[in-house]
Amino acid sequence: MTGSFTANRRRITALRVAAQRIGARRDGAASADPAGTVQHLLAMQAQDFAGAKWGVGLRTRDATDASIVAALADGSIVRSWPMRGTLHFVPPEDLRWMLSLTAPRMIRSTETRKQQLGLSAVDLERADAVAVESLAGGRALTRADLLARFDDGGISVAGQRGYHLLAHLGVTQRIVFGPVVGTQQSFVLLDDWVPTPRLLEREEALGEFAARYFIGHGPATVRDFAWWSSLTLTNARTGLAVARDRLAHLEVDGADYYLAPGLEPAAPGTHALPGFDEFLLGYQVRDAALAPEQATLVVPGKNGMFFYTIVVDGEVVGTWRRTMTRAGVHIEANPFEPLGRATKAAFDRAITDYAGFLQLPRAPE
Repeated sequence: MTGSFTANRRRITALRVAAQRIGARRDGAASADPAGTVQHLLAMQAQDFAGAKWGVGLRTRDATDASIVAALADGSIVRSWPMRGTLHFVPPEDLRWMLSLTAPRMIRSTETRKQQLGLSAVDLERADAVAVESLAGGRALTRADLLARFDDGGISVAGQRGYHLLAHLGVTQRIVFGPVVGTQQSFVLLDDWVPTPRLLEREEALGEFAARYFIGHGPATVRDFAWWSSLTLTNARTGLAVARDRLAHLEVDGADYYLAPGLEPAAPGTHALPGFDEFLLGYQVRDAALAPEQATLVVPGKNGMFFYTIVVDGEVVGTWRRTMTRAGVHIEANPFEPLGRATKAAFDRAITDYAGFLQLPRAPE
């Protein structure tokens, strides 16, 4: 362990492990179904689809990869761009009020890139019309098929234009990911897929956003919340003020943290987390769990790609990667420093649990 992993840092991460229900599938404290896990955290980054499914699975009792796919197929979890311009799993009923708060800033933040790609307002309106026509009546289309419809409609999808068209339609509440076809999700109309969303007034929505974030991720600061949610700091503070009576307060090293009332620290443990997991991506400042001098070992080149991580007692101590072979799933561990015998055995159990989630054998080392 790094010498800088102080008692205060350990306290924060032990509480975050508990709040996020990390590894709870093994001790019975997890949600009983994938929808309950996503409901608890409100949003879980899902850019890496395979890893995101494990992120839900390791927090859900007896979950398998197939049960996460089933939850996406029946609409009890949806995948979209609710904030930060990044894909997340969210509860279907919460997506619209989240986007009502976050979409304006996300749209403004992509204007320059759209101009660079030559995507005009006319292109976006035409893509919207094509999506409605192509998906009406509950139809679902794969990414390739929907992009082909755009192309047939005279809207070039060359380069990154296709991705930005889809993301824009997601942010503007026209489409959402639907059932899985093969290894990828199809697209459906949000109006068809989520016919009865929760509708909240602005201040109520800000309060709901804050309460759900701090309960599912706390202890965290208001700046963590503002970064995570794509809200301005002013709006984040408004949300915290509305939600304040639902939260507990903790002061650590002069900083104010908010969390679920009555939350108890998690017991020491070893976990195999996916890349882009909320344990790191849920906070603007991540050095409670990841020593700054080791950050590039998890995010090489600071290029936005997060490796899968080995977490021991709340501290990121290494990375791991999976390879699918005919013999099953092969795991390669890359600890920052050699692991002790007990930690190696605990990580082996965590990986065996992961193989069970995939319903695959572990390939020989």
